[in-house]
Amino acid sequence: MAPKIVCVVGPTASGKTKMGVAIAKAFGGEVVSVDSMQIYRGMTIGTAAPTAEEMEGIPHHMIAVADPAESWSVARFTEEADRCIQDILRRDKLPVLVGGTGLYLDALVRGNSFAEGHAGGEIRAALQKRMKAEGAAALLQELRTIDPVAAEKLHLKDEKRILRALEVWQETGKTITEHNLATQAVPDKYDAVYIGLDFENRDDLRARIDRRVDIMVEQGLLQEVEALLSAGIPATATSLQAIGYKQFLAVQQGTATIEEAVEEVKLRSRQYAKRQLTWLRRNEKIHWIRWEKVPDFQAALQKATEILTAEGLS
Repeated sequence: MAPKIVCVVGPTASGKTKMGVAIAKAFGGEVVSVDSMQIYRGMTIGTAAPTAEEMEGIPHHMIAVADPAESWSVARFTEEADRCIQDILRRDKLPVLVGGTGLYLDALVRGNSFAEGHAGGEIRAALQKRMKAEGAAALLQELRTIDPVAAEKLHLKDEKRILRALEVWQETGKTITEHNLATQAVPDKYDAVYIGLDFENRDDLRARIDRRVDIMVEQGLLQEVEALLSAGIPATATSLQAIGYKQFLAVQQGTATIEEAVEEVKLRSRQYAKRQLTWLRRNEKIHWIRWEKVPDFQAALQKATEILTAEGLS
């Protein structure tokens, strides 16, 4: 039987961190962060990474494990995070996965293997050179002759995914569609019980997101960006393209005011929350807990406990 794990999901600013800690305390668990940006060191404020106080003594994994100059693929993230999950299980603890990066979470639960091919390799470099010289349209047309199913799903703006599909074909002789179908045929690696957090009223979520951005600015988001640059992190690094960092990088470079950056961060964060919810709604296994204007964590933990107990956890 697949080992049981708990996944606490929801849009940004919905209370996942606090709920994850509460569940871990109640069920003898440890938290594994599933956030594509919390992996970076020195990026606590802008990623809303949990502080020591917020962790309440519960071990947290996959936070501040990468240099901000690095760019992690979903394959590398899932490899490292799965190692943490396996270690937690070996110690008879409950893995509590907490985070809003849906693609990473789905890959972890399914135990996806990833097609060969890697950024920085010779084939990727050659394809990137061609992309620059010939344009996305030419490479997408080439992909249509190799893997029409994958090509049909891609837009000219999806340059990274076009490159990835061609890279997999050239390195393995198999299309990325063939690889994905083979992966989907394999049962999930983990028996996941999902607890989803959201607000009954969308305006309440928007207000909470806006307040979180204001708090980040008060805590020193601009200074955090400046510290990363001072440490030698290039302005082009993937980590500095994240919501919050990109906008305050513009402030640091003098191309935007703080007021403009704040409004932009709020807008992008609200848009991101909408995309997160769209992704999560596809998952019929999620047990949703929807907040009123003010989250009631005690009542939510009671409800979550009932759900997890019914699912065989104790």
